[in-house]
Amino acid sequence: MKLFKKQKACLHKQGFTLIELLVVIAIIGILASIVLASLNTARNKGRDVSASASMSQMRAQGELTFDDDGDYTNVCADVAALITAAENNVPGSVDCSVNATFDAWAAFVTLNNANIYCVDSTGFSGVPASVPAAGATVCP
Repeated sequence: MKLFKKQKACLHKQGFTLIELLVVIAIIGILASIVLASLNTARNKGRDVSASASMSQMRAQGELTFDDDGDYTNVCADVAALITAAENNVPGSVDCSVNATFDAWAAFVTLNNANIYCVDSTGFSGVPASVPAAGATVCP
């Protein structure tokens, strides 16, 4: 009879207390927030790479425009789709400029990581040494 009562008492002890469950839920919440923060960083890096790729394609398209027209008159209009693709991935806008004699052009954008990515008619494509001025036609 006593053996039966001890077994019945043990059955009530099984399971988790409310405190244990709350601790586990809190730990899961902390881990989830860490993972989400990492995913957000990765997402921004992916957007930067996509914008940089669009900008590099602009440089190639600009050279095709020069081969067809003999100058860079319409280069900013010709790369409008690539400008839009780059702008969809960054907080700012792309600045595309052609000089007065239509023999040079440049485009630059501020990426999510605050770096500036610049392409120009000299063949440069990357992060410039300094911030280009508005309307610049060469990456500094």
